[in-house]
Amino acid sequence: MAIMRLRREDPRVVGSFKLHRRLGAGGMGVVYLGSDRRGQRVALKVIRPDLAEDEEFRIRFAREVSAARRIRGGCTARLVAADLDAPRPWFATQYVPGPSLHDKVHDGGPLPASQVAAVGAALSEGLVAVHEAGVVHRDLKPSNILLSPKGPRIIDFGIAWATGSSTLTHVGTAVGSPGFLAPEQVRGVAVTPATDVFALGATLAYAATGDSPFGQGSSEIMLYRVVHEEAQLQGVPAALTPIVHACLAKDPEERPTTLQLSLRLKEIAAREARAVPESRLPPAPARSAAEPTVRARQSTAGRSSAQRTGGGQEARRTGAASATRRPRPQSAPGGARRSASRPRTGPGRTGSGSSRRTVPPDRRLLRQRLFVFVTVTLLMALGIALAQGCESEVRGAPPSERASSEQVPSGGSPGVGSPPAPR
Repeated sequence: MAIMRLRREDPRVVGSFKLHRRLGAGGMGVVYLGSDRRGQRVALKVIRPDLAEDEEFRIRFAREVSAARRIRGGCTARLVAADLDAPRPWFATQYVPGPSLHDKVHDGGPLPASQVAAVGAALSEGLVAVHEAGVVHRDLKPSNILLSPKGPRIIDFGIAWATGSSTLTHVGTAVGSPGFLAPEQVRGVAVTPATDVFALGATLAYAATGDSPFGQGSSEIMLYRVVHEEAQLQGVPAALTPIVHACLAKDPEERPTTLQLSLRLKEIAAREARAVPESRLPPAPARSAAEPTVRARQSTAGRSSAQRTGGGQEARRTGAASATRRPRPQSAPGGARRSASRPRTGPGRTGSGSSRRTVPPDRRLLRQRLFVFVTVTLLMALGIALAQGCESEVRGAPPSERASSEQVPSGGSPGVGSPPAPR
């Protein structure tokens, strides 16, 4: 909503409110941004001077105030104060910060399906409260919907119709905005809550496409299309097309209720909100998965080319590198030397999947060879240790013991001092 400076003819104080800026002007009067003594901001509507003396407009303005007082719900602006007997009648409602749905779409383009459904669900729930109060808005359109940080808000009940009241219209005239009026409003028959459902369907179509479902043209052309032609919903997302088409039915009895709309649109909003990240995620994993694949193919091709050009020496370096990537204590050098000769005869030279299947046998072979190597080493070390121990014991014995150990017992062979028999 555009905020403009006060003009020379604009009042500076209305009631107990100080006026700061213009928020907009409509057929009934001007809306100002004001504040009370506590600093609470309000949207204050004042009837135009030329209409203040018109009794019909005073009645219409009183109807808007009465409708605002009767409605209880979070989807409408709360009534703060009003004075219907002032020279220029006025009333103030809670100020709703944020752009209108019309400005949002006009400046930023159509909304995504999930956001359209979420806005529609909130508006449907708000209309439930409006209709329970016995009020029909009759002029629901994008410019009368403000997108506040807390959700959409319905404003401007200037031509709202309450149960049992006069329509204040003449035969052959229609009150509202062409393109968002229901066929029964154009024909001048009684309005019902289904009238607001038709306007809500046209509003959702505008939010999804940026245009009225009945196109553009003069008021007469637009009203004719509303009554006699089907709505154009080509740009509406597929998830929303059936429910928007149902809202725009020519017969009010065929339109869904506001409660049905609220439940259905909440389901669509939740489903579309989950689908948005899912539709954006696949391209990123596809790129990240393709890059390693390309690198793997390039590295495989490089190894194959190196093996073909480098011969056995390159194969040994490749085998040593693969063994180094899988180090094992005390066996990395040996395992590397043993695995260096395998690429010349194994399937690893082709870079195919079979080379990956031969990895487990190589590991088992390395473990077996490691076990044999360690066992033989331990046995050799043990033998050497035993031999060195026996030699040290003999060298450390006294001379008499060494001499006696060299003698042969009596009753046997050569006597003492005889040289030992040659072996």
